[in-house]
Amino acid sequence: MKNTFFLLLLLGIIFSANAQQKPVFQRLRYEDDLTYLKSDSAKNWYEKIKYIPLGRNEKYYASIGGEARLQYTYTLNNKWGDEPDDGYLLSRYLLHANVQLGIFRTFFEFQSSLANGKIDPSPVDENQLDIHQAFLDIDLIRKENEQLTLRSGRQEMLYGSQRLVAVREGPNSRLAFDAVKLFYKKDNWQTDAFFTHPIANKEGTFNDRFNENAKFWGSYTVIHKVPFIQNIDLYYLGLWKSRAIFDDAVGEENRQSIGTRIWKNKGNWKYDFEGVYQFGNINQKTISAWTLSSFACYTFKKIKFQPEIGLKTEIISGDQHSDDNHLETFNPLYPRGAYFGLVALIGPSNLIDIHPSINFSLAEKWTLGIDYDIFWRQTLSDGLYAPNMQLLYSGKDTTERFIGSQLISNVNYDMNNYLAFTLETGWFNAGSFLKEVGSGKDYFYAALTAQFKF
Repeated sequence: MKNTFFLLLLLGIIFSANAQQKPVFQRLRYEDDLTYLKSDSAKNWYEKIKYIPLGRNEKYYASIGGEARLQYTYTLNNKWGDEPDDGYLLSRYLLHANVQLGIFRTFFEFQSSLANGKIDPSPVDENQLDIHQAFLDIDLIRKENEQLTLRSGRQEMLYGSQRLVAVREGPNSRLAFDAVKLFYKKDNWQTDAFFTHPIANKEGTFNDRFNENAKFWGSYTVIHKVPFIQNIDLYYLGLWKSRAIFDDAVGEENRQSIGTRIWKNKGNWKYDFEGVYQFGNINQKTISAWTLSSFACYTFKKIKFQPEIGLKTEIISGDQHSDDNHLETFNPLYPRGAYFGLVALIGPSNLIDIHPSINFSLAEKWTLGIDYDIFWRQTLSDGLYAPNMQLLYSGKDTTERFIGSQLISNVNYDMNNYLAFTLETGWFNAGSFLKEVGSGKDYFYAALTAQFKF
């Protein structure tokens, strides 16, 4: 780890020294915009791999990029004392190539995720080498303020605040979909329609094959510059799984989700309000689930360290009654893995959550964040779930509602546009529910992350 750490540090310094203009790396790397290099005739060696002309036509070019992430984590009282303590190193490597040929565009990316020292790693922790993305874009319409594009192949997807559809950045292996997607942009709005098979990662090399056991489809529309509310998302999402497991249902799942999100992410005041309703069926049970979430924060820009104070609250439905013909457990579909902290303990199902937070800009490159979560079960008949909807503990044999509270702090140092470091620590004070269904010991973790992008 020491040698790799110093290699990342050296690469971060070299790349920063050689870049004349600092690039902006997007969460979806296929959205990186390198067109500012078109008119630069004195590009250095780094900029030459970021923008490679393919002939005299400026619409024909290629680009190469990637990232490396190292993350060492140490845990005490894993799964609140029901699993042994663990200390492990996760490493993730991504390498991509983008080729633009007029109205055609291809994007190809490899992913390698390794888990060194982790007890019983899952495929999300370790997937030695595979094709993570490989898709083709065809621009059916391409104008200054209008675009219609058909995308087909293996691809990442991310929508909204990543509550329901995310790239799973927190865990070691990012999520991709074998998909066909049509997206249209014009002026202040965009709408996507897609049909996919989510990839099920498998440990090994080049074996993440087409997944016939899950289908995911839907449409997502975003409208900007709406009077008073600023931005609004409207969406429909469909999910089919050959087998799903809940505390009170097991079998084939067919679930539909309709939702809306109102948000603002610029200025002193920021907010994000979202509501989702789900319906469908699972093994002859009727699904009726829902969630309501709100987040608001204010940044005091004229005060030293510019503190940002926020409050997030969520109510996420759980099953009301055991052994009936209904299931009210909310399914978060494909959310960001680190939903409540970097080491994801709890998933967004059957929860009431109150989450105050405060963040500080300590210096130009240093930030500090502190947040506190308090968790209860929304219903007493349902259990506690992980972010991947694995049932952690059944709720059928206990009437305790309080799950516990979690305190997290993180310090971030962005050395430059290419290299960043994060130290995160978390303490989960086990509540009466965890004490009754398991060992119920307090959980602690510390994680140091170094991430290099180019």
